[in-house]
Amino acid sequence: MFALVVRFDCRDEAAAASFDELTAAAVRQITEREPGTLIYATAAVEGEPLARVFYEVYRDRDAFQAHEQAEHVRDFHARKDPLLSGTRVEFLTPGAAKGLDQGRI
Repeated sequence: MFALVVRFDCRDEAAAASFDELTAAAVRQITEREPGTLIYATAAVEGEPLARVFYEVYRDRDAFQAHEQAEHVRDFHARKDPLLSGTRVEFLTPGAAKGLDQGRI
């Protein structure tokens, strides 16, 4: 299993609205086209209206690489970058969990 958390900070409210639209379209395509993407959860940050967090879990590193190379993801990255003032990526080493059957993933 391979997992990461990404925090995106949008430039302003208009950028946040555009980012949310891009995200919704990207998640639809990820859901339809990426069997190795096990979880792709997005959220707004309570009390920080310009912040968004993505929690991503992949079958393995190869599935993550396939995700990153997918045309719909490359398009998302290109279109989101002008909307952001910052991005932080945290790669995770999974530990104890509920809801992630590590023996089968």
